[in-house]
This record gives sequence, C-alpha cells and structure tokens, in this order.
Amino acid sequence: MSRIIWRFLRDGKNLRRVQCAASQGLQCVANYHHVAANPRNFLKLQPQIVTIPVRNMFIQTQDTPNPDSLKFLPGVSVLEKGSTMDFPNAGSAFCSPLAKLLFRIEGVRGVFFGGDFITVTKQEDAEWGVLKPELFAVIMDFFASGLPILTDAKPNSDTQILEDDDETVMMIKELLDTRIRPTVQEDGGDIVYMGYDNGVVKLKMQGSCSSCPSSIVTLKNGIQNMLQFYIPEVVSVEQVFDKVDEVTLDEFSKLENRLQTKQPESATEKT
Repeated sequence: MSRIIWRFLRDGKNLRRVQCAASQGLQCVANYHHVAANPRNFLKLQPQIVTIPVRNMFIQTQDTPNPDSLKFLPGVSVLEKGSTMDFPNAGSAFCSPLAKLLFRIEGVRGVFFGGDFITVTKQEDAEWGVLKPELFAVIMDFFASGLPILTDAKPNSDTQILEDDDETVMMIKELLDTRIRPTVQEDGGDIVYMGYDNGVVKLKMQGSCSSCPSSIVTLKNGIQNMLQFYIPEVVSVEQVFDKVDEVTLDEFSKLENRLQTKQPESATEKT
C-alpha cells in the first residue's frame, strides 16, 4: 500500500501540494512535503469530506393522456416509492417548498408529486414551450439546494387497511393499491379512495387525471370494470370532487349556459 502511495506522490514531485479541486471551487489540500517525507504520513491525514451541490441533472419529460399535464422525471427520488401528494392550487402548497416555487411560475395550475416524478398541470392558454425552461430551472435548483420536498405533511395513505375495515373494503383497497394505482401513476396521476357505501366506491382523481378529458372513461370502463370483476359487491364507481373542483365546474357550466343563450340572440339579429 505504501509503495502505491509513494509512486503516486513521486509522479507529482514538482507539485508543492496535492490538491483535490471540486467544480464549485472547494478544495481539500494536503501538504506535499509532509507526505513525501514519509509515505506513512498519508495514512495519518484526517479525511476531509466536502459536500458539493449537484447542479447538473438530466430531467426527462413524459407526456400524459392529459394534454395540459406533463410528467417530469428528475432521476432522483421525490417521495417514498408508491407515495403521492397532490397540490391542486397554490393555497394547498404551503407544506412543500418545491410546490410553492413551481406555483410562482405563471401558467402553472396544479402540481403533483409521485415516488420518482413531478407532474405539472398548466393553464389551458399557457404554452409548454414557454413553461418548460422555467420548470427545468426551478426543479434543478431546488434539488441542488438540499431542501426537503415536504414540511409538516405526509403523503397519501388512503389505501392503508384499518382495523374497522370489513372484508369488501379491504379487498377494494388492496386492488387499488396493487393493480390500479401503479398504472394510473404511470400516467402522472393517482386515485384516492374516499369511501364505500351500499355498493358504490367513491374515488378522487389527482394529478394529470383530475382534469383529463378521458378521466370519466378511465373511471367507468377501466376501474369500475376491474373492481366489479374481482369484487361482485361493487355496483358502481363515482368520482368525488374537491370544493375547488366543484366551484370550477359550476362556473364552467354557467359560462356554457351564457354562451348558449347568446347564440340564438345573435342568430335572430342576423335574420
């Protein structure tokens, strides 16, 4: 061992110091003469650990069935495997430093965290070509900072089997957790179990699924059929909305009614 160290130091005999330079200018320096005098002194040196922020990340993007949602894969863990966290609006992002930073970008409507991905949902009039560079920069800088993803919050645990769950509810939760949720998470979203009553399973769509045009088809043709196949007690599946979602749908229906009433008026004016 000492011969290898001695040979290494002999190759750099013209150097006054042996330097380990990091990309950020951080250095750990050992005195060359101290080591060169006796190779065994190399073993006596106290190791110096230098933490270097990682600023270079290769972030991949993946399309989702929702054209307004894009999945970002930073190549590192975001949450624990299988865990998710939904932020449908900026007000719900108080417990996540990263989500708050993403909502500061103009055009971001929703943020969703998965085990190894981040789903961002944009406003309909926003363009991905404008948003993506800013999103890349925020995600990259955040992971370089070393700040926690969540503070004073826990990811979803709705499918955890409880002591008072009956056999049907336990089967529903197990099927959601093992067969349905992993597939939905691949598309940048998640499904939250909200309850079971008289054969009706109540679920909440999150992430890219919450505003996806094909979410109803997925809910009825995909999830409902699978639950009914394995669990005969299931009669139907219903989607549960947040208060914010209900207000949005109500405003949308009002706007649609206004447009429909204006069309006949404009047609009569032309005649």
